[in-house]
Amino acid sequence: MTSSPEQTRGARLPSLTGLRFLAALLVFAFHTTWQTKFVDTSVFESAGFYGVTFFFVLSGFVLTWSARPGDTAPKVWRRRLVKIFPNHLVTFVVAGVLMLVTAQVFTATGTLANLFLLSAWIPDITVPNTMNSVSWSLSCELFFYLTFPWILRLLNRFSTRALWTTAGVLVAVTLLVPLVSMYLIGGQPLPFISDGTLSFEQIWFVYFFPPVRAAEFVLGVVAARLALQGSWPRLGLAPALLIAAGGYVVQANVPYLYGIAGTAAIWLTPLVVAAAQADLNLTRSPFRGRALVRLGEWSFAFYMVHGLTVTYIHRYLVGEGEVTPLAGTGLLVLALAVALVLAWALFTFVETPAVRRFSVSRRDRTPSRPSPTPAPAQKPLQEATE
Repeated sequence: MTSSPEQTRGARLPSLTGLRFLAALLVFAFHTTWQTKFVDTSVFESAGFYGVTFFFVLSGFVLTWSARPGDTAPKVWRRRLVKIFPNHLVTFVVAGVLMLVTAQVFTATGTLANLFLLSAWIPDITVPNTMNSVSWSLSCELFFYLTFPWILRLLNRFSTRALWTTAGVLVAVTLLVPLVSMYLIGGQPLPFISDGTLSFEQIWFVYFFPPVRAAEFVLGVVAARLALQGSWPRLGLAPALLIAAGGYVVQANVPYLYGIAGTAAIWLTPLVVAAAQADLNLTRSPFRGRALVRLGEWSFAFYMVHGLTVTYIHRYLVGEGEVTPLAGTGLLVLALAVALVLAWALFTFVETPAVRRFSVSRRDRTPSRPSPTPAPAQKPLQEATE
């Protein structure tokens, strides 16, 4: 990109919005084919891990891209919390009702950790898998949001060479974390995971622990800084897609801890930047269509409802039994349709009103009052634009 940061910062990036839904669809595919097995196939066994990494990289990229001049940490936190907490609280309550109806056991640690978005910090297999289990990733996102103002302030001081060095260090971290987990972390092996030699503590350190997953988020921040200053190599969307697709194949065929780790960011970061470049340069993009962008706007709501939808449709309509491939495909389509309807409702009646009402404080929303007796040469005060 040749535009200056002032020209590009804040520009709309509809292709990234469209890609958000495809990433959410990857997570949905994982839960319906590999985890609950409406359709039994190994094609999507890495899809959920890949989709989550995409969201973490995208979060760092978009937050950096949309950072506003004069922003303060409280303003950033307010906008992000208003975005995630209303949807989280609604789905938390729904999950609690469904657990009561189905006579499931509540634990104080699991319930409170889920409610306050702390579940990813606790290396106990029952904690991130209770209530609305997909909200574990919000524990990571919340950590990212809280640290973002200082991360950005630091990286804004870096030269181009320092930014590229940082990117290299972050890639190295994602490659080293599985080795650290494998050789330095113990715990009781879980026979139903991988080859039965890995403990939940090892998996937790690689997949759940927020400071570890922050490497993907910060890589997104670094990529955005390089793109904003025109230092990221221009890569077409087609080559970036090939890299992402090839990376998916790689992630599906490496040892388990590498398959679930943030190493996926190596393959996905070029796609994020290439999609942003395509929008800035108005080159062709298959992710900019109106329908896909609309679905992308629902993607967070879809992510928050799809886990409960899949779990309880499977619980009531399949249970411990087996289904034919045709019936399983029908149930998968049903789960997708129900999740989309619920996502639309959550986005329309919870997420959007909350963002409109609370993302900006009343003080910042209210125009400044002009002085009642301005001096003749004094310029009129401008309204707050944030």
